Amino acid sequence: MTDTAVLLILAVIMGSHEGNLGLGFWVKMIVSLIVFSLIMFKVVPKVAAWFFQKMQTEKHSHYIFVLAIIFFAAFLAEVRAFEPIIGAFVSGLALNRLIPHSSALMNRIEFIGNSLFIPFFLISVGMLVDIKVILSGPMALIIAATLTVVSIFGKWLAAFVTQVVYKYSVNQRNLIFGLSSAHAAATLAVILVGYKAKILDSNILNGTVILILFTCIIASFITEKAAKRIVVDSEAEEFDEESKTTVFKNEHILMPIANPANMDKALEFAILIKDKKSTHPITILTVVPNNIQAERNIMKSKERLELLVKEATASETVANLAATIDLNPAAGIVRTARETMVDTIIMGWPENTGFIEKLVGEKMDSVLNQTDKLLFICHFHVPLTNHRRILLAVPKLAEREKGFKQWVDKIVLLASEISVPIVLYCNDDTEKYIKEYLTSTKIKLSLTFNNLTNWDDFLIISKEIQVNDLFILVSARKGSVSHIGALDNIPKKNRRILQLL
Repeated sequence: MTDTAVLLILAVIMGSHEGNLGLGFWVKMIVSLIVFSLIMFKVVPKVAAWFFQKMQTEKHSHYIFVLAIIFFAAFLAEVRAFEPIIGAFVSGLALNRLIPHSSALMNRIEFIGNSLFIPFFLISVGMLVDIKVILSGPMALIIAATLTVVSIFGKWLAAFVTQVVYKYSVNQRNLIFGLSSAHAAATLAVILVGYKAKILDSNILNGTVILILFTCIIASFITEKAAKRIVVDSEAEEFDEESKTTVFKNEHILMPIANPANMDKALEFAILIKDKKSTHPITILTVVPNNIQAERNIMKSKERLELLVKEATASETVANLAATIDLNPAAGIVRTARETMVDTIIMGWPENTGFIEKLVGEKMDSVLNQTDKLLFICHFHVPLTNHRRILLAVPKLAEREKGFKQWVDKIVLLASEISVPIVLYCNDDTEKYIKEYLTSTKIKLSLTFNNLTNWDDFLIISKEIQVNDLFILVSARKGSVSHIGALDNIPKKNRRILQLL
């Protein structure tokens, strides 16, 4: 945002230099800025959400669409008499919440940026340096030294003030200083515009390039050193097992697949909530009947699920396929969960069952009753990034359950990945525990509390649910301290929940 402010100030300076700094200039600039902001922050996100939803299966078109938005924003900024870099920067702000950091699309953006755009930018910067001007006199070096000292001192002072205000440690202050002290694209754009307008001479241009060189080198060393110290300090601290943030280094997620066509969003959900430190892959499981065609059915099932594995791989998440033979799908899921010692099971929302399924026991109930793992039963109408809020309904005494911290961590991670606030429905005691836990883990997110005590009529929450809300209902197994009978068999009793999710 600082770079954007600098570029806007540059537009004012250019207007002053051209003698156009009158009432008409200010009116034109303010109106242009308002129109540009409305298009980028109101129209573009809605178009992007619609596009990502309609083109869910066309993954390559997502990246092309992002590039089109960037070029469109740069063109629009230039038409409005701003620098194109403002448009590119604002397009990133507009699309930020629609592209989770763990998604395949973000992985592609970072890969292309790091391997293509940034190297070309650095080459172009290097080609701007005129060695003759630097060697012809000390002026360019004096300017470079002055700019570098003032810039570094200013950034350090800002980091120091931030440390004092937020009571950060020295290493945290150094990390902030290192991350903010580098100058590159915006600085170069300002100088180039001034140089082309003949406001600045070649000495300042070359001095600025030297500034970019030194600040980038200094920032890299300081950031690396501070980050290492923070990691060492965090590993050296001794935390109580009951109060520390749950970190699942050996976390293992199991995804039983019944219908591959409906599981792409569930896989996206699994990728977003998976702990990034876990070395275990996401296991995609298919259970085939134990009959004479079992081997053939296993091969067919694996072929259909290969697309899901490729999607996970695109986001740098390891996934593997597993197949088992069993007369009862639920029994195969339970056995695999025990054999692989999974922590989390993600299943699709159960559909209407036939007479045979009811005789042998419905799959969801069987898995629920025969395991003690965290179980997500999901149904997504739209991509996760299209949601605007997470509505979380938590029953009384949920904080007393064994898996309390586990599901809180997962939902908080999901909210962080898709950049949405959480609206919490629970009683006062549960709210207190959740807030205390988030405070102890130093996790910051937007959390709104609504008191809910009448769980016999919890569907009253449906009045608050909007089209773009993600509704999450927490429920415990029978016999648990927080178990509420009104929440049993939710998929069968309350089809309206399915319409709201």
